[in-house]
Amino acid sequence: MAAANSTRAGRFIQQPSGYRAFIPAPLPPTPVIAFDGELLTLLSSADRDRARLDALASLLPNPDLFVAMYVRHEAVLSSQIEGTQSTLEDVLSFEAAATHNDTPRDVEEVVNYVRAMNHGLRRLPEFPLSLRLVREIHGELMQGVRGGERSPGEFRTSQNWIGPPNCTLRTAAFVPPPPHELMNALGALETFVHESADDLPLLVRCGLVHAQFETIHPFLDGNGRVGRLLITLMLCEQAALTRPLLYLSLYLKAHRAEYYDRLTAIRQSGQWEPWLKFFLRGVSQTARVATQTARDIVAMREQHRSQFARNARGLRLLDALMQQPLMSVSRVAQAVGCTFPTAAKLVADFEAAGVLQETTGFDRNRLYRYEPYMALFHRDALEELMGGGAPAASTSKGLAA
Repeated sequence: MAAANSTRAGRFIQQPSGYRAFIPAPLPPTPVIAFDGELLTLLSSADRDRARLDALASLLPNPDLFVAMYVRHEAVLSSQIEGTQSTLEDVLSFEAAATHNDTPRDVEEVVNYVRAMNHGLRRLPEFPLSLRLVREIHGELMQGVRGGERSPGEFRTSQNWIGPPNCTLRTAAFVPPPPHELMNALGALETFVHESADDLPLLVRCGLVHAQFETIHPFLDGNGRVGRLLITLMLCEQAALTRPLLYLSLYLKAHRAEYYDRLTAIRQSGQWEPWLKFFLRGVSQTARVATQTARDIVAMREQHRSQFARNARGLRLLDALMQQPLMSVSRVAQAVGCTFPTAAKLVADFEAAGVLQETTGFDRNRLYRYEPYMALFHRDALEELMGGGAPAASTSKGLAA
């Protein structure tokens, strides 16, 4: 990258106490984004794949049933990037009030992510994507969990930094803007989010906003999760997605080392274009995977509905399992509106058909999993389609780059 671009994304400024902090330049970048042939091709592909996913979502029967699982799946992946151990099944067990002794304690962090995401999506129709909404989302994310003592819902008033364990401000790999520069940087970012989208395509704007948010790092904890949420919220607010089915956490997790390298290259030498190419590849791959998963879910749903076509309660249970694929017999009775013995018979029929699988091995308080549905979210093909990935380096204070 030419020397003329060395301050394109901002400047490292020496602070009175001796460390150097990064002060980001307002968006859009100057010089403007150079749309070479590769970037234009990637943008076209990403927009096509995003549109194909959105079109399929509009044709899904009961699309909100699918969204509930996609949101949970994203919550697990995004939280795992930050070091949680909880799985999708742990989250479902927690929601079913059926946690067990080996349930990871951090499952509440994932459940908080689901709540934070849903809060943001619920607020968008009545409230613009703004710093206020970002703070609300962060408050939902961090309430009562690890890091919850670090000012949930409030922008930081002290310096944070990113680097290996036990590093200091002076030895950190990256130091975001100091507190006295924070609101200027955030205000400029909010202005960019609300500006007319005529000059830059939406997906490019999403990529710029995500990278800038991660550079500003406005919270003491939870920046990575909130920054990833912003991508989906921007797409939904601009009606590029009618349902929140596009999440980049799996792609970023699989390509974590490159993700951090691309962000670092922006800060050090203004390399916005390579970052945008990486980001757009992620949008395409993620949209294609989500589209295939949705198609597979539709095919599976139709197969199972044909098996129970003459059983009205069975059809109601299939719909309920799409939203909550881990249930007890009591929960089944409540979901379909029948007695416990009738629900037990229905569960036995589903188990015999290979639709439900008992997960506890208990004689009482048994839980049954909608196994074929869950398998679609666990299959190894997801990682293969993302191209694998390398583990990331540790970050100080749990702060992702």
